[in-house]
Amino acid sequence: MIAARSARPGARVVAVDGVRGAEAVPNAALAPAIDSSDEWIRSRTGIVTRARAGAGVSMLDLAEAAGRRAIERAGLEPAQIEAVILGSVTHFSQTPAAAPALAERLGARGAAAFDISAACAGYCYGIGLADALVRSGGAEHVLVVGADKLSEFVDPADRSISFLLGDGAGAAVVAGSDRPRIGPTVWGSDGAKARHVGQDIDFREAVATGVWPTLRQDGPTVYKWAVFEMAKVALEAIAAAGLTPDQIEVFVPHQANLRIIEQQVKRIGLGLDVIVAKDIVETGNTSAASVPLAIERLGRERPGLGGKLALQIGFGAGLAYAAQVVELPPAPAGQTIHQPNN
Repeated sequence: MIAARSARPGARVVAVDGVRGAEAVPNAALAPAIDSSDEWIRSRTGIVTRARAGAGVSMLDLAEAAGRRAIERAGLEPAQIEAVILGSVTHFSQTPAAAPALAERLGARGAAAFDISAACAGYCYGIGLADALVRSGGAEHVLVVGADKLSEFVDPADRSISFLLGDGAGAAVVAGSDRPRIGPTVWGSDGAKARHVGQDIDFREAVATGVWPTLRQDGPTVYKWAVFEMAKVALEAIAAAGLTPDQIEVFVPHQANLRIIEQQVKRIGLGLDVIVAKDIVETGNTSAASVPLAIERLGRERPGLGGKLALQIGFGAGLAYAAQVVELPPAPAGQTIHQPNN
């Protein structure tokens, strides 16, 4: 008979932290290249500034800074991390993956380590996997990191997505619990719509033509999908957790567009008193980093949210999506934004 590990009754998010690119780039700096204005960008996206990292800071640097802070906040030593899951689409090597290098940098030597390429859904995918690993007994502590340096794939003249994008990394530590504190993950994909957002050319074409690939999107199509289809996914995640929309206290959606967020609140039917994360206003869209960074900001600005029920949902290129309800971890007072040096 094959032996099995002992299962745990539940898993929980112990700590969340993150870092942003050190440079706050205002709309006025980007508007001339797209023949636009600060007012147009604000009205279409809600963004005032976006955080971008300098040339000397890599995606892995951002991931390391966020991971290190999350481990410290969890009160753990790096050697106690048994698995590292990194969601990113801006790692420049197809192989080896970035996660083993991240584990080595952090001092989590010997940890299982792998990457997820699910774009803006990467963090929520990672939380779903970490929840399963911990509950099955596969790992005691799992580090989940969402990190992207999207500014390296920006075309300054692109009006479809480039002016939304920022750089950052967010990380969470997931550990065992006496009861479920992470709800079932509702996830999936719609590959038929894959062409509507993502890299415009692959690297074979880039090498052949000498043209660097950038990100593009079909804005109207992505907007409708994010508002209507993702509201359905959010409701599924709430129901899977045995809850109703009026029981959700905090909403942490992917920080893609403030208009999308506001429409999702209405279509999901969240209560008037729900706290909605709006990190996009100052950070921009940071892909896999956006959900944990939004949680980090909420914890810094409203430190009394520990234990509250939060619906989080990530969605983006693929088109991939994932959502779950989690109990937010406590956040100590006096937090500040931490940024790696350029």
